[in-house]
Amino acid sequence: MEYFVQQLINGLTLGSIYGLIAIGYTMVYGIIGMINFAHGDIYMIGAFLSVITFLVLGTIGFTFIPLALIIMLLISVVLTAAYGWTVERIAYRPLRGSFRLAPLISAIGMSIFLQNYVQLLQGARNKPLQPIISGGVVLMEKDGLTAYMSYLQMVIIVLTIVLMAAFSYLIAKTSLGRAQRACEQDRKMASLLGVNVDRTISLTFVIGAALAAVAGLMVTLYYGVIDFFIGFLAGIKAFTAAVLGGIGSITGAMLGGVLIGLIEAFWSAYFSVEYKDLAAFSVLVLVLIFRPTGLLGKPEIEKV
Repeated sequence: MEYFVQQLINGLTLGSIYGLIAIGYTMVYGIIGMINFAHGDIYMIGAFLSVITFLVLGTIGFTFIPLALIIMLLISVVLTAAYGWTVERIAYRPLRGSFRLAPLISAIGMSIFLQNYVQLLQGARNKPLQPIISGGVVLMEKDGLTAYMSYLQMVIIVLTIVLMAAFSYLIAKTSLGRAQRACEQDRKMASLLGVNVDRTISLTFVIGAALAAVAGLMVTLYYGVIDFFIGFLAGIKAFTAAVLGGIGSITGAMLGGVLIGLIEAFWSAYFSVEYKDLAAFSVLVLVLIFRPTGLLGKPEIEKV
């Protein structure tokens, strides 16, 4: 039982990170009907910005860890959001009226560019980060087996819940959320009714990038090492989570992320760790075969 609970905690932690990245995919798809394949690399940039910020703070002798973490979060979110805005302006907006394949090719090209851009600036070697948040709580202990939840895991799960609650409120209760829902239903009609479609789409990219930056900071603190290629696999898994939960559904994206995290954790614990990615993607294949809209997704209604 202790071993099961430990893997459950690990899976929820990992799933929280995937879920935050997946929201960026599902938001963009919900509004413009396209997959932003550069989103995983935006998350990678957020991770690098958090490491760079921490190193700069250490260089100037800033040693108060709680405030340092807040500064890391703020700088990473703001600068990563700027990258997200830039991707929308360069890779998407000029091609919005083009055929559907053009933005997809542009996004893949932007993904490759961002990977090489970071590799040239930061080098190809792994970037380590010393543990910042240590300690935890023993939840269960029996016969030498322990279920342990670190303070960092608590922070990741609680922060994800808070962000999801805040984001749900933004979508449901604010003018920006109403504009996003209007653009999701019919961009042309929303524009005729006074909604600034370009600004709404740009802000959607900005919000998605900000959430990816939070995920990047979490991964940096959790694993303690990053490289320029982490955005590829994490992006694919987050996209899988978005499709699994129902592409276009915010709640589905978080549910899919948690499920992917749990599948990875339990597969690694009870089966071969080398095949954990295969297990996650196999679930995606089964969902696409038997429920193409995902767990919480709704079938698209074609407007005529």
